Amino acid sequence: MFVRDCMTANPIAIPKDTPIFQALEIINKHKIRHLPVVQGSKLIGIVTERGLLRISPSPASTLSVYELNYILAKLTVAEAMVKNPITTTPDTPIEEAALVMREHKIGCLPVVEKTELVGIITQTDMVEALVRLFNLRKAGSRLVIEATDRIGVLAEITSFFREKGVNIRSLATLEREPGIYHLTLRLNLPDARDLARELEGMGYRIISVS
Repeated sequence: MFVRDCMTANPIAIPKDTPIFQALEIINKHKIRHLPVVQGSKLIGIVTERGLLRISPSPASTLSVYELNYILAKLTVAEAMVKNPITTTPDTPIEEAALVMREHKIGCLPVVEKTELVGIITQTDMVEALVRLFNLRKAGSRLVIEATDRIGVLAEITSFFREKGVNIRSLATLEREPGIYHLTLRLNLPDARDLARELEGMGYRIISVS
């Protein structure tokens, strides 16, 4: 799965001279938290709801409504945007994009081709990607098997299910400790308990079955 499979294409974007109050209206109207800032189609920055609120006058300000409106009308997103934000490309593997977001502690990545904004991918999109990768919207069972890191272990397990006529809808591996992996499989049958017992008879430890 790649970024292009999960991103929001042609996202809402604003020029840098957009007043802050107008940017906040766009965020509230569309229920989003990030707005790319563009010059033509070129990405030049990004603003967040938190960043815009931070630069806006406090509601506890002693300024009059007239003075507040005047100040807000003068403030633009150019004063609040993050310049040269971290970006990704449509062809970046989804797991690499997730790692970048995690390491830099950011909530989104603008998606660019050369310098042109073509999309945006957010934490919500990453969760949706996880749902799709695990086929969670399809009925079935979930089986977690503990296995050692050895050549042929996946072939052995997948051959077992092939012989049983069971389709593996998704498979993920997690290294719990050096040389020990948990294999999480989603299967196209409602109850995998009998298969789990057979796997235990083959020497595998079953962590969970549901």
